[in-house]
Amino acid sequence: MPLFMDVHNHIPDGIGPEELAAGHAADLEVQGRFKVTHINYWVDLKAGRIFCLVEAPDAQAAHDCHLNAHGHVADEIFEVVQG
Repeated sequence: MPLFMDVHNHIPDGIGPEELAAGHAADLEVQGRFKVTHINYWVDLKAGRIFCLVEAPDAQAAHDCHLNAHGHVADEIFEVVQG
């Protein structure tokens, strides 16, 4: 299954670590519907960015999972290969 790194370039005001964890939990709850597996996520609060690593059939499935889970979709999605 392909790997994708998605990048959210702006964390909305008022969103902190607890809300980010809840968003990730929402992704985990719905990921099976999209044949997506969320592996991990990273946050850079200073830069206001979130990075999510997922296995997915394609970038659209990763996008649709976020959209359905909580509505906060990535600004960019890159197919990546572990080096």
